[in-house]
Amino acid sequence: MAAVRYAGVSHRYPGAESLAVDSLDLDIADGEFIVLVGPSGCGKSTSLRMLAGLESVESGRIDIGGIDVTGLAPRARDVAMVFQNYALYPNMTVADNMGFALRNAGMSKADTAVRVHEAAKMLELEALLDRKPGKLSGGQRQRVAMGRAIVRQPTVFCMDEPLSNLDAKLRVSTRAQIAGLQKRLGTTTVYVTHDQVEAMTMGDRVAVLLDGKLQQIAPPRELYDNPVNTFVAGFIGSPGMNLVEAPVVEGAAVMGDLRIPLPRGAHGRVVLGVRPESWRLVGENEGAVASTVELIEELGAESYLYAAPEPGANWSTQSGRFAVRVDRKLDVRLGQTVRLVPNLDEVFFFCATTGSRL
Repeated sequence: MAAVRYAGVSHRYPGAESLAVDSLDLDIADGEFIVLVGPSGCGKSTSLRMLAGLESVESGRIDIGGIDVTGLAPRARDVAMVFQNYALYPNMTVADNMGFALRNAGMSKADTAVRVHEAAKMLELEALLDRKPGKLSGGQRQRVAMGRAIVRQPTVFCMDEPLSNLDAKLRVSTRAQIAGLQKRLGTTTVYVTHDQVEAMTMGDRVAVLLDGKLQQIAPPRELYDNPVNTFVAGFIGSPGMNLVEAPVVEGAAVMGDLRIPLPRGAHGRVVLGVRPESWRLVGENEGAVASTVELIEELGAESYLYAAPEPGANWSTQSGRFAVRVDRKLDVRLGQTVRLVPNLDEVFFFCATTGSRL
């Protein structure tokens, strides 16, 4: 086990004008489970592959356990990679797939068998050791890929979207299994995903990337409660934070009949951030935001209304409408006008120009 450090690490793909990863600074503690998350093309997989030695580093350095590994070959880094597509040998049994790297490194057949059976027990694969990959389900194949990494007992696990090929129900159960397994093993783990729900439920800390740059790194709850900019605010959460652009008049943001006091120094236009659960429906006599319900999502325990500003409104949302979490028993119909007020102590303020938190 070892700590990992990215120090000003950059990468540019051949022929590309812009950097895929731009001056990444990231310290990962020994035994920590860190998740890199962001939209496609944000640089998360490239960052992981540089750690594993599968992509070159244009500038900066990467340390594992205090040792500079920037120029080392992948096999010299003591890093185990789990890929999205499993990469199992179809002609080998589960046991042979899991033990292949050990046998290739010169470990005896007996010692290899011990390691393989220990990992198989952890992953509940003992009954499948004699099967070949073609006879396994997607979830079983992913567990074999995990087992192949575990038997090596590396200092660092690198996992590149390992659950993306699984169906929704299996993803939920497998991510819980991976997170629990990592806690038992205590191995430093860097995990890449585009699914922010996956990131929030698995990582000790989550690093959010956009256009090759680190936007924020924090524990999941802190990311949700204290986003540093509009991108993090909108990306984290399902649905994400509602981002409303509104004019500023005499120190308050104006949304229809609603006036929301602003931090000192705000002027021009401002972006307000309000989580779906931070709205409440009110009656006709209260100062509120009038909106038209365009979509209702019934999720069993709760419901989400998606409402849009009425014609001529002085405010707008980045997506054209915003989400409101309501009690599932609330009787609301499509096309209905609802009046909404945010909990003022749960409103976030962002600069309309830079997107930074005010």
